[in-house]
This record gives sequence, structure tokens and C-alpha cells, in this order.
Amino acid sequence: MATSIELSKITKVNLRDCWQNEASDFTPWLAKDENIALLADALGMNELEIKAQEEHVGPFRADILCVDPGTNKYVLIENQLEKTDHNHLGQILTYAAGLDAVTIIWIAEHFTEEHRAAIDWLNRITDKEFNFFGVEIELIKIGNSPAAPIFNVIAKPNGWSKDVKNSHTNNEGRSESENFKYDFWSSFVDYMNNNPSKLFRTPSPSYDHWMNIAIGKGSMHISLLLNTREQKVTIQLYIWDDADKKYFDALLKYKKEAADRISLDLTWRRLDGKKASTIDLYKGCNLKKSSEQEEIFSWYKEYTEKFITFFKPIIKKM
Repeated sequence: MATSIELSKITKVNLRDCWQNEASDFTPWLAKDENIALLADALGMNELEIKAQEEHVGPFRADILCVDPGTNKYVLIENQLEKTDHNHLGQILTYAAGLDAVTIIWIAEHFTEEHRAAIDWLNRITDKEFNFFGVEIELIKIGNSPAAPIFNVIAKPNGWSKDVKNSHTNNEGRSESENFKYDFWSSFVDYMNNNPSKLFRTPSPSYDHWMNIAIGKGSMHISLLLNTREQKVTIQLYIWDDADKKYFDALLKYKKEAADRISLDLTWRRLDGKKASTIDLYKGCNLKKSSEQEEIFSWYKEYTEKFITFFKPIIKKM
């Protein structure tokens, strides 16, 4: 006789039972590292670094201002603990303009069809640099368990259509080298989609010779570089705001351990007199040879994960 299995019921919890006030309860809760990480994961972003809460924009105050560590660009979050309204739609546009944000996240208990359509329209008419998200939040309980938050993304950028529009409108006049870089990064993104990493996500492909990966601090990121002239690729910890070299010198104390954990071939560049410092790992290759690309992509993934695993806990403490 088959054993019966007892199943619990999922019940919805009123948001106001947990957070009575948006500004004093929900916003501080969302700004905690573990909770903003839940939101970033729901959005398919690497990380979000909190810059400010209740940031002033003229006479107004935006709920949360973040930085995307992979791009060092602003991300604006506007919260509502009820259904969306016209006032908040106006606010997100006002705040985005005042703070020069390129990613705007509107969180509410429920999106009306009109406001969801407005987010879709904003994504459709803006270029690839700008991203608008509509996110519904709900609280659920299983049996007598504590309430747990769920972020449901109901409106987001159509990345594929923007990539297609961007390539069609901008391919004209691009050099052969730029088109090669775009195709190379597109292939790498495809590779990572088929071989996903638990530690990082790739951004959309570009015509640049670099691709930046977030590492949890706005003044630092990992850059994946390709050099078609010298036929080599590089993984680089890039420290861009380090004129006095305090970050580089702090990391230099771990040089021997980094050699053991990542590679003996790391190149440490203090770059005295410049604002930036870097830690580099190079690989010679034939970039034009398509049969070598998968080997390059595998190398990128393996050593980017090693960089993140080693450096991220150290950087978090700085």
C-alpha cells in the first residue's frame, strides 16, 4: 500500500503585515545585502551595490540608488506596497533623469495593465543602454513557516530585440575589427548560456575589446579583454579609482597566495602616476581561428571563476 504524503498549503501574506511603511520598513529591508541580492538574481543581474537610500533629487527623494559594479552605472529602485499609480510612474522618470540612471526598477504589489504596458513601451523606444523593469513582490508562507518574499518580474527589456536593432542600425560604418569583436562576444555569451557559471553572468555583447564582470565593489571589476593585434586574451582585475594605490597595495599582500590559488603567471601592475591599477593573466592564441574559440571561452570561464573566488572575499572586507 502506497504511503500517503502530507503536503503543506501555500498561503499569501499581506505585505503590510510585514512592512507597515515603505520608507521606514520596506526600503531598509530591501537595502540589506542578502535581500538586494535576491532582487538582482530575479532580474538576472550579477550584483547591485547600494549607493544611497532616500537619495535627494531636487525636492524629491528616490527610494534606493544602486551601482551596477559591472558597468559603474546607476540603478534606481522605486518601491510601492500597493498597486501601481501614475504618481510613481512620473517619479521614476523624474528620478531617472535627475540621477542619470540607466536602469530603473519599479517594485509594487501589483502592476495595472496600463503601467505594465508603459514599462514595455519605455523599453521599446529607448536604446540598448536604458533598461526598465516592472517587479511585483509577494509574501508567501508554507504551513507555519515564516513569510518569504518572491520577486516576480512582469516587465523587462527585450534584450534580443534591442541587440538586433542595435546591430542593424550600427553595423553600417563599423570597422572589420569592431564587427569581429561583436561576433566574438556574441559567441562567448552563447557559450556561457550553454555552460552557465554559478559565480558570474555575462552582459550583452558589444563592439568593444572588453567585457566587464562585477565583483561586488563599484571601483573594481574583472575585465575580459581581447587583443586582435597581439593575438592574445586577458583576464584582468581592474581597479579604476586607485590614484593613491591603497587598494592595489592592500591586495599585493596576497600575491603569493594568489599565485598558488589562481596562477603563477599573474602580472601585478601598480601603474604609478595613473588612476588605475591592474592584476592581469594573459593567454596567447589565434583569435581568428574559430576552432580555438571554445578553448578560449573555457579558459575565460575557468579563470574568471578563480579570480572571483579568490579576490571577491578580500575585496568585500575593504
